[in-house]
Amino acid sequence: TAVARMLAAGAIPIGKTNCDEFAMGSSCENSALGVTRNPYDLTRVPGGSSGGSAAAVAAFEAAIGLGSDTGGSIREPGAFCGVVGFKPTYGRISRYGLIAFASSLDQIGPLTRTVEDAALAYDTMGGFDPMDATSVHQPVEPAVPALRDDLRGLRVGIVREFDPGALGDAMDTLYRAAYADLERLGAEIVEVSLPTADYGVATYYLIAPAECSSNLARFDGVRYGLRVAGRDVRDMYDATRAAGFGEEVKRRILIGTHALSSGYYDAYYVRAQKARTLIADDFRRAFGSCDLIACPAASCPAFRFGAKSDPYAMYLMDYYTIPMSLAGLPAISVPCGWVRPADGSEPLPIGLQLCAPLFAERLLLGAAHAYERATNHRATHPPLAQRLTA
Repeated sequence: TAVARMLAAGAIPIGKTNCDEFAMGSSCENSALGVTRNPYDLTRVPGGSSGGSAAAVAAFEAAIGLGSDTGGSIREPGAFCGVVGFKPTYGRISRYGLIAFASSLDQIGPLTRTVEDAALAYDTMGGFDPMDATSVHQPVEPAVPALRDDLRGLRVGIVREFDPGALGDAMDTLYRAAYADLERLGAEIVEVSLPTADYGVATYYLIAPAECSSNLARFDGVRYGLRVAGRDVRDMYDATRAAGFGEEVKRRILIGTHALSSGYYDAYYVRAQKARTLIADDFRRAFGSCDLIACPAASCPAFRFGAKSDPYAMYLMDYYTIPMSLAGLPAISVPCGWVRPADGSEPLPIGLQLCAPLFAERLLLGAAHAYERATNHRATHPPLAQRLTA
């Protein structure tokens, strides 16, 4: 549906981009088609799972790329590739046609070079779709007319638990400068607390794999898709799934199946759902004292291929983006500067994440546009062609 609406509005499709297999990954290293490289440093990842779309937009191969965001899969690639990555409220853009990873979390959204382009794409794709049972039956007010040049009258919350000082001096300096820019634009900066956000990663990596275990059960070689011959039906089923799924997908299916199994369902899955409710409640309380929340979009700039070979280290890459996904909130990553990685000499882009209450996309995109226009971080880097040909 999202693609059909873009085509109906006159968009010209130029191809499909790469992503982590079934959107499971934070680096675009888990694709069956090979890795995608970051246009600013070809030895580094573009982020994931929607890394192909982010890289294509950053490399000026496309004006708009579409991705899906389950726990940060649009916002993190946006931050790593120096582009805008926008995840609307859950249910705002139809998921019809998207292969489900985690049905209660998946949300389609755009990756673009400007906030205005993200707003145009959102206005085009948003709205109720009867083909998607999770689609929200609520009119979408156009976001483009709400784009603004200042933040006067807005209260921006800085999360106490998301101290950028824990990310190192360079990242701390960058994010504190971004918060100062928001204040310079007229926003009132207030401190808010999300005490349960620290449980976000553990909560997500129980709920999402549980849903993935159920959703991917259909890929069994019986009804459609890949089939690997076996001695009997059970052997064919086992061989097909062993050959058809990559290692990370298998890992998450096993985690999810375990969490849903008898004897562990209450201990893991039910408790994770309760924690998810607490996280959403924390956001509701926080938005009682602010209009938007600002925080890091990622804990570091793009890392080198293979640097996060430990699955747990890779899962922690979603620390700042997962809480918003669990609460179904709209969030956006906007370029906020350049930082030199610990293992490199050339600075790399990074993003500021802004988050708004449910269905407040107009407010969110308007504020992101003001920040983008005032800082113009996209224009502060060496020409991309120099990076690609170096």
